[in-house]
Amino acid sequence: RIVLIHAGGFSQRLPSASALGKIFMALPLGEPIYQMLELKLAMYVDFPSQMKPGILVTCADDIELYSIGKEERVRFDKPGFTALAHPSSLSVGTTHGVFVLDPREKCSYLEMENTSCLCFLHKPSVSKMRGSGAVCKQQSGLFSVSDSEFVYTDSTYYVDFDTAESLLNLLTELGPLSCEIDAYGDFLQALGPKATVEYTNNTTNVTKEESNLVEIRQKIFHLLRGTPLNVILLNNSKFYHVGTTSEYLFHLTEDEVLRTELGLLSSAFSVNMSEDSSGSCIMYSILDPSCSVGAGSVVEYSRLGAGVSVGGGSIISSCWIGPGESVPAGVFMHSVCVNHQEQTGFVTIFFGIKDNLKHSVHAPAFMEELRFFGFTLSKCLSFWEMDNESLRFSGGSCSLWNVCMFPVCCDQRSSFSVSLKMLQAILGGSTSLPPENTKFMSMQECLESKNLDEMLELRRRLRDDITQMKLNI
Repeated sequence: RIVLIHAGGFSQRLPSASALGKIFMALPLGEPIYQMLELKLAMYVDFPSQMKPGILVTCADDIELYSIGKEERVRFDKPGFTALAHPSSLSVGTTHGVFVLDPREKCSYLEMENTSCLCFLHKPSVSKMRGSGAVCKQQSGLFSVSDSEFVYTDSTYYVDFDTAESLLNLLTELGPLSCEIDAYGDFLQALGPKATVEYTNNTTNVTKEESNLVEIRQKIFHLLRGTPLNVILLNNSKFYHVGTTSEYLFHLTEDEVLRTELGLLSSAFSVNMSEDSSGSCIMYSILDPSCSVGAGSVVEYSRLGAGVSVGGGSIISSCWIGPGESVPAGVFMHSVCVNHQEQTGFVTIFFGIKDNLKHSVHAPAFMEELRFFGFTLSKCLSFWEMDNESLRFSGGSCSLWNVCMFPVCCDQRSSFSVSLKMLQAILGGSTSLPPENTKFMSMQECLESKNLDEMLELRRRLRDDITQMKLNI
């Protein structure tokens, strides 16, 4: 019995989780603080005793809360695949997987029901959901969605041992994979009596398309064709996704329902004597009493000196902010420790909360199509008195994720200060020249050269300081 919590990519929509992984994201609970891993294990604590040998597949950035009858159990004991399904709005369905249920199996609208699935739709349009018969009508007040229409969306699924073994045999036959296989789209879309091979040619949601992708997808389809897709309808459930900056901020600072259900705190394992931080979330951090943190902001694994102010709706992660610094509203700032030219360095990444790091253009010649805080990259370079020719992209892609414009500094504190000045120049329409001979890296390069040992050591020191300061309070 195995639980497989996949990384789910590079966390480009929440880069503060990129270096260490989304499963190790901090949550404002407990002392010492809980991580997503502990919450996942707590949510699934009853599953192993109800599982036949197999694999439970789940992602690292969602939370599934549900209620079922006292004598009922979620059981994974059928051959093939068994998936949990949650009632969701049609708009949520467009960004998740959606189950098309067999209409012959009449729903009784209990808190939990076991049924079978005709086919699985991966991030479908509303018209596709309607045309496939995936849209259900609200019949009872039991459901956690208020809309009159809803769909059942995916979260966690189970694969029995025999099916997992057949997939492993296919992998042995194929050899090492050179293309991206999706744990949801490429497996679940092959299941059910109405599954067709057409999806194998759809590369809309693929990060990087390889020449053999369609061929391998088709081999998976033919291997799994006819395999049952059982669905457990959790009618009184709620699915929370925290894998984007906007979702992360909302669920940790504004969502009173989740806060009540999980007992989330406004300040967790922190030294935070500031009275000017209501409506924010502070985790694993030390704040001087004179600091102010705007409503809707999250601060984690950071040190904020005297007089520091953080605007509303911002994310500050793993940063050391010197006295008097002022962080604007709606920004994301995250310091990463890197190995650079055989030395330890620090890079503080900064983006707008709503910037699209995944959007790419065909070549640097088209970089004007990218937007950084609402400006073109050329405009941003002009604020730093740099020219277009000095800008490079890493990793063979032209996107904000790959643009090399974040300065490498010798220590965590100066790294934040230099990046903040560059950020303030953009938003203030002023100029700020990075120090002479400064080297620049992209977020993609930071991940390739990250110094995990030093990042964890910084957290250990922070933990020791928090523990000692709490004893002295």
